[in-house]
Amino acid sequence: MTLRVLGVDPGLTRCGIGVVDVEKNRRATMVDFGVVGTSPEESLDQRLLVIATSIDDWLDRYEPHVLAVERVFSQLNVSTVMGVAQASGVVIAAAARRGIPVALHTPSEVKAAVTGSGTSNKDAVTKLVTKILRLDAPPRPADAADALALAITHAWRAGSGAAVSTTGPGSQSLTPAQRAWADAEAKARRAR
Repeated sequence: MTLRVLGVDPGLTRCGIGVVDVEKNRRATMVDFGVVGTSPEESLDQRLLVIATSIDDWLDRYEPHVLAVERVFSQLNVSTVMGVAQASGVVIAAAARRGIPVALHTPSEVKAAVTGSGTSNKDAVTKLVTKILRLDAPPRPADAADALALAITHAWRAGSGAAVSTTGPGSQSLTPAQRAWADAEAKARRAR
């Protein structure tokens, strides 16, 4: 069975959205991607309404099995974190109204899943997303590539069942990317 995941890189100014279909063998195919943009000159309620209306449209049009959203993490700029959290809440609520499960993934989990390193930069993520999805050109802007990376990450994680262990029997057979992924998952669990 193919798993359809809608990934969201939340933000008030630019909210990246990407839909991928992933087969059991981890082959991922891009369905669509885009960015919902709002202007800082608009009132907060209007900006959130634009995001809510857009995510409703994407959920209705593509009927994903699951929604993957970037987990809000602390930054020095509190106003940025608040905007991301507000956009995330609107997106999560839209999925909940439809009974669509929501999964949250940290940026380091996504980077580790897609590139093999939890500390990769945006260019590396975009390059690997382009390769994984067999695209002719990189998805732009980067927010869209990040949303596709979130969707890929979740599908690969869901398809693998339980979390991969980096210690114990069988851990020597892990690829460097699998080991980086497992390390990022363990670090994220400890941070919760």
